[in-house]
Amino acid sequence: MVKAPACRQECELRSRAAARLSAEISLHIDLVSYNVHGCVGWDGAKDPERVAAVLSETGGDIVALQEVPALDKGGHAFLQRVSALTGLTAIAGSELLSHCTHYGNALLTRFSSQRMSTLYLGVRNREPRGAINVELDCGPVRLTVIATHLGLSPAERRDQIQRILPVVTNQTSPVVLLGDINEWFTWGRPLRWLHAAFGRPPAPRSFPSVLPAFRLDRVWVSRPSVVTSVRAHSSPLARKASDHLPVKACAELRWADYEMARASPARAGAEARRSSRASS
Repeated sequence: MVKAPACRQECELRSRAAARLSAEISLHIDLVSYNVHGCVGWDGAKDPERVAAVLSETGGDIVALQEVPALDKGGHAFLQRVSALTGLTAIAGSELLSHCTHYGNALLTRFSSQRMSTLYLGVRNREPRGAINVELDCGPVRLTVIATHLGLSPAERRDQIQRILPVVTNQTSPVVLLGDINEWFTWGRPLRWLHAAFGRPPAPRSFPSVLPAFRLDRVWVSRPSVVTSVRAHSSPLARKASDHLPVKACAELRWADYEMARASPARAGAEARRSSRASS
């Protein structure tokens, strides 16, 4: 009974230490989603160099690309060129390795990849679809990124979101979901489900690039992380290079206290002990 106040004090100190550690381990990153339309612009010219130049303009720490040409159809050289211009590492989606598809997803990142898989999102009698699911090493903690390009029919998108959401909810670390969601209607069920899971960050008009009217390209981050700003990159070159504009979001990734304790228990304990000595 005599030790109870000391135990309570220890718990309070650990809680404060975890809160300070959570504040320390937050990360500001730039996220970009860009449907490159096979590197074909509004002028009908296929110009991978022009698209690579747009990506050099936007910058970004993590960049999701849609409709990248298959690797054996120019996609490999395109990703190499973008990597050289941006300094980011390219990760090709599995559909880019297939000889049966013309386009697919790719991801560019400045963080090292710890795990990569593909979420199969194909629906019968529709175009092949998928999502890159990658875990990135962001220092003391991990970040899950899902990059995708959803289907054209409402029923297809509903099915695909129902496959993605369990992956999101099973993560203990922050999750970034970005890509061409292809949802034309703001009242559609796929958007409502995603907003319920992630919150409702702003979404700029990005399609068509010459006169943007639709908010097809989206970026979400899981709570308690937040998107602090988002805009469509509308340079003269971007308006010509593809039928979509790149969408760039600035996000603050925040790790919950329980993730902090899991990621660095020794550090949290050491800080609690320092606080205890300071208060004694």
